[in-house]
Amino acid sequence: MGRPEKIRLGDILVAQKLVSAEQLKLALEQQKKSGRKLGRVLMDQGVVNDEQICEAISRQLNIAYVNLKFYNLNNDVVRRLPEAQARRFRAVVLEDKRSSYLVGMADPTDLFAFDEMTRLLKRDIEAAVVSEAMVLATIDRVYRRTEAISGLAKDLERDVGDDYIDFGTLGLGAGAEDAPVVKLLQSVFEDAVQVNASDVHVEPQEGRLQIRFRIDGELMPQTQGDPKIAPALALRLKLMAGLDIAEKRMPQDGRMAVIARDQKIDVRMSTMPTQFGESVVLRLLNRRSTLQSLDTLGMPEDMYQRLQEIIHRSQGMVLVTGPTGSGKTTTLYAALSELNTVDRKIVTVEDPVEYRLAGITQVQVNEKIDLSFARVLRSVLRHDPDVILVGEIRDEETAHIALRAALTGHLVFSTVHTLDAASTPIRMIDMGAPGFLVGTSVHAVIAQRLVRLICESCTAEQVPDSYEARWLAAVLGPDYASQKYFRGRGCSHCNGSGYAGRTGVYEMLEMTTELGMAAAHGDPNRFVTAARATLKGRTITDHALDLVRRGRTTVGEVVRVANQMEL
Repeated sequence: MGRPEKIRLGDILVAQKLVSAEQLKLALEQQKKSGRKLGRVLMDQGVVNDEQICEAISRQLNIAYVNLKFYNLNNDVVRRLPEAQARRFRAVVLEDKRSSYLVGMADPTDLFAFDEMTRLLKRDIEAAVVSEAMVLATIDRVYRRTEAISGLAKDLERDVGDDYIDFGTLGLGAGAEDAPVVKLLQSVFEDAVQVNASDVHVEPQEGRLQIRFRIDGELMPQTQGDPKIAPALALRLKLMAGLDIAEKRMPQDGRMAVIARDQKIDVRMSTMPTQFGESVVLRLLNRRSTLQSLDTLGMPEDMYQRLQEIIHRSQGMVLVTGPTGSGKTTTLYAALSELNTVDRKIVTVEDPVEYRLAGITQVQVNEKIDLSFARVLRSVLRHDPDVILVGEIRDEETAHIALRAALTGHLVFSTVHTLDAASTPIRMIDMGAPGFLVGTSVHAVIAQRLVRLICESCTAEQVPDSYEARWLAAVLGPDYASQKYFRGRGCSHCNGSGYAGRTGVYEMLEMTTELGMAAAHGDPNRFVTAARATLKGRTITDHALDLVRRGRTTVGEVVRVANQMEL
């Protein structure tokens, strides 16, 4: 195909009977008012979707439509078009055909873009139509700052050299934005935000400094540098977080706020002295991240319906349990978001405050000044709250106050660190809380884990390995062999991992009269036996296996979760 012709999108959609003349007229009027593209207006109005527009253009111009979701890109080929032009023209190089390039364009009728890319690539190009949303997501994923970060790390190595430097002045004063350490950190933050990393690990090792990102719960190498730059990075981060730059022998914790890729990011920082220098971990909390609602968390339908009824009660306690990073706070805030109405007073006591929710009162504990969970909680009860969130119950005093609040007209949410739902009330009793108080105050316990989802762009059937087969046979019986299992082969969309995104798997123990009496009786074995009988068929493992049957996660992920539950 040669140079494309200029066409009018509205005329194409009407000619192909995807929109009516009246719908087009309304959309054009809206376009004049808003200045947005016609296609975006029509999609926002629900008249057509992105894929229909792409297919219509494909038919009109007689060119291919490429669904980038299922297209395995070669990143080296993609990067032959500079990032600035890729973003400007909403285009991505799909294939090197030796004598020409196949280029996916959100607007293949853009003649200027066509001519400019032909000049930049120094070769003829063949246009294909791609979704604008998908091409922008692809550009974000492919044009990462990995090479820039490695280059900046080398610049910093030269800047630091082999001599001692005055770290107290590094990055400070006029021209700070030009300091290699500042540029390196800014690039690290921008890349972490671009790939949706939850944590950044800066780890000095013998002979090298490694920087790793945690993405979808898995640590992935980002870059490596000379260990000489580690002190400069740690010092600059300490300055940003307001920590003691002279103290290198003791762990420190701090917070900072940064702007990366035009997004405001709250950062929790923790330092720890190691054999080869200070290790730094940064937890990234994106303020732009929208709170999820309960119906989008992926809970089983019957559990969701029961939880809806429980959280709308006027009093009682709902506990959420699971290891660090299992999504407990997300679940709690989804519930709070639903309860956040003008007629309710909601107060949270947290360490730290991870989400900001308009209309509620949020308090951060500070152990350094003896502002503990228990102390804040006692004060909160004098503020006439309807709903209270206690970030974590970790001692007898906090447990007592929270349980009594749940018994005296308050709805209380909190977290406890236990393996499963059945053992959580017993953990409260172990802390020193009376069994009768636990049995009457706790209304429900939710246990959860996160499992990785198979990448939709490279899904393939899988034969379980010998260990997985034995596990499946033990859990499901001989019928396991008749089922189909899936995995991700690994592609450019999932960085070769075979996974893309995560979802929660849940179990919920609702405290019945029988369970309440068992808790009050004080016999842990009796309670746990009764609780597990209640949960039979509705455990976290059962929920995870359901995702396997639906082809959404792998057997390996379920085995991992099941092994966690049995520790």
